[in-house]
Amino acid sequence: MKLVTSIAIQTKQKLLAAVIEEGLFADLTAAHLALGASEFALPADMREFLFTGEQGLAAARAALDHVRAKLSSGVKPETLLSQNRARMVWRREELQLLGAVPRPGKIIHTAVNFRSHFSELSGWKAPEWRAHEWGKFHYEHPTGFLQAPSSVIGTDGQIRIPRFTKQLDYEIELAIIIGRQAKYVRQEDAMNYVAGFAVFNDVSARDIQAREHANKVVMLGKSFDGSCPLGPWLVTTEEFVDPQALHMVLKLNGEIRQDASTADMNYKIRDLVSWWSNTTLEPGDVITSGSPAGVIAGMENPVWLKPGDRIEATIDGIGTLTSTIAAEVA
Repeated sequence: MKLVTSIAIQTKQKLLAAVIEEGLFADLTAAHLALGASEFALPADMREFLFTGEQGLAAARAALDHVRAKLSSGVKPETLLSQNRARMVWRREELQLLGAVPRPGKIIHTAVNFRSHFSELSGWKAPEWRAHEWGKFHYEHPTGFLQAPSSVIGTDGQIRIPRFTKQLDYEIELAIIIGRQAKYVRQEDAMNYVAGFAVFNDVSARDIQAREHANKVVMLGKSFDGSCPLGPWLVTTEEFVDPQALHMVLKLNGEIRQDASTADMNYKIRDLVSWWSNTTLEPGDVITSGSPAGVIAGMENPVWLKPGDRIEATIDGIGTLTSTIAAEVA
């Protein structure tokens, strides 16, 4: 299933939706009600939904199957209503898609997890980066930092350039979304705790990040408003044959900038879930994969993101997360 929290543009109603087909979405809460299910109500918020566990996932699948069956029988999308007259089907243009998890409990960002990116940043020539001696980065275990849950935006969202940076950059990553509480998880059991995957764009203020790195911390350079596009939706694990072999491509204004595979991750999905479960993971928490080479900061003559730029971050089996760059409103 492809699941997303969305808002109906006209009514401002919040919906837990699933993709029926391209451009068509099912309101799972309304469809669940139409089935006459009374054991519990499907919440409209993704994180609350993930806390319902397997019961919620089973109910969501049944609700989606119900909608698809009705449409296959010839019922028109606009006439498919639940008992309380709630619409069960919405068109893409009627919805604003929020982040795959609009407000995660925590975002655990895995740093420098692609060898290509390690090689790239080791060669960064700007003096503020050379001083950090990236060549000494080591891999005894995953390394990372926390990002602010309030930084998440959905697909088609605007990233406004903060007034404090002149060096805005992108990084495509795989987002691993936790579906069960996890503590001290073994690598061989790790996938049992994953609800699904999404595309993540780690938007970075490189000048601020460099100064923070000089003090051995990471905060504002990675956690400003809009710096964590996450989407376009959460794709549940049963949709993947091998999530460790997914093609990743990031385009800037139509030009391919990053092109890699999740196979190139140094620490694999199982490794990351296991390691980061040394702190309790909860449903809706997000772990990022790290990013491959191709970022602006690694270029000989970097041209930083500017208003009007369009970023398309695509991972096979998930979809395309689209963002546009805009100037900050005074």
